[in-house]
Amino acid sequence: MRKTTLFGAVFGAAVLLFSPWLMASTNWDMTPGVTDISQQVHGLHRTILYICIVIGLGVFGLMFWSILHHRKSKGAVAANFHESTTVEIIWTVVPFIILIGMAIPATKVLVAMSDTSESTMTIRVTGSQWKWHYEYLTYNEDKDVGVSFLSALSTPREQYERQGKGWDASNIPDFEKHPNYLIEVDKPLVIPTGQKVRFLITSDDVIHAWWVPDFALKRDAVPGFINEVWANVPVGQEGIYRGRCAELCGKDHAFMPIVVEAKSPADFKVWLADAKVQAIADAKAAAASVDYKFPSLAAAMTEGEGVYVARCAACHQVNGAGLPPMFPALKGSKMAIEKSGLQDHINIILHGKNAMPAWSSLLTAREMAAVTTYERNAWGNDTGDLVQPSEFAK
Repeated sequence: MRKTTLFGAVFGAAVLLFSPWLMASTNWDMTPGVTDISQQVHGLHRTILYICIVIGLGVFGLMFWSILHHRKSKGAVAANFHESTTVEIIWTVVPFIILIGMAIPATKVLVAMSDTSESTMTIRVTGSQWKWHYEYLTYNEDKDVGVSFLSALSTPREQYERQGKGWDASNIPDFEKHPNYLIEVDKPLVIPTGQKVRFLITSDDVIHAWWVPDFALKRDAVPGFINEVWANVPVGQEGIYRGRCAELCGKDHAFMPIVVEAKSPADFKVWLADAKVQAIADAKAAAASVDYKFPSLAAAMTEGEGVYVARCAACHQVNGAGLPPMFPALKGSKMAIEKSGLQDHINIILHGKNAMPAWSSLLTAREMAAVTTYERNAWGNDTGDLVQPSEFAK
C-alpha cells in the first residue's frame, strides 16, 4: 500500500509540475493573449485545469487502489451494508465546495469581460456574407470620427476557387506558401494601444461570430441584436492580431478573416487623420460619380467586372450561375435579360433583398451602374443595356 501511495503521489506531482511545459511545448494550451482580460482567461483556464487534474488523480487513484487491494485473489470479501449518511454528506458537500471554488474566479472574469464602461472608443462591427463592416462611432479624443469601411479577404477569388481567367495552376506553389494565405484582408481594423475599445457586434444577414484569440474576444453577430465586448491592448504590444468568423455562416465561412492592427496612440492619430481625409475624398468621389457617363458599353463592362468579382461573386459565382435557391443565378435570369426587369435590377442593388445587403451605402453610383451593366451583358445575357450612374441617382 505504501509503494502504491508513493507511486501515485510522485505521478500526480509530475503531472502537475510538467503539464504547463507539456502544453506549451506541444501547442496544446490556450493562447495566453496580449490583453489583461486574455491573461485572466488564461489563468482561469489553468486554475480549472489543475483542479480537474487533482480530481481525476484522486478519483482514479482511489479506484485503482481499491481494485488492487480488494481483489478476489487476496481473499477480499465485500462489505454488506446499505446507505451511509456520512458518505452521502461527503460526496454532496465536497463537490459543492469545489464548484463554489471554481465559480468565484470564473464569475469575476466573466463580469470583467462584460464591463464595457469607461471605454475611450466605440466601434460597430457588422458581419455580412462574407466580410466585416467597421464603423468608428465615438472617440473621446475626436468628436467627429466619420470613418467606416469594409474589410474583406484580399486573396483573389480565382486563386482559392481555382477558376476564372486569373487562374493559373503554375502559381499554386507561390501563393500557397505565403504565411498569410487566406488570412489577409484588404483593410484591417485599426485601434490604439493603451485605450479601452468597445465593440458593438451585429449582423445584417445571418449569424456570424467575431473572434480574436489574442484578445480573448468572441461574440456572436446576430441580425437585429447588439452584443458588446471590449479590448485594451497594452502600450508596447503594437502589432497585427488575427482572428476569423467562428460561426458556420455559409459557403464562404472559411474566407472571412479578421485582422486587427494595434498602433501606438500617436500613430493611431496619424492613421485616423489620414482615414478621415480618405473618407472625405471618397464621399466627394461618390457625389461626383453621379454625373459621370460611361463612354461605351465596353468601358462599363470592364469596370463592372471588377466590382462584381469583389462584391458579388461570393454569392452569385464568377460564372453568374449562383447557388439556388439562396443565391439565384444571374445568368439567363428574367430580371437580367428582359428590358422590363431593369428597374427591379436597380432596386435590388440599391436596397438589397433577403440575404443580399443594400449596396447604396457601400458602393458609388458609378460602381452600381457598372456592375448592373456587367450583369446584364455578361455570360451570354447580351441585353446591350448601358446603365449610367444617373439611373441610380434617381
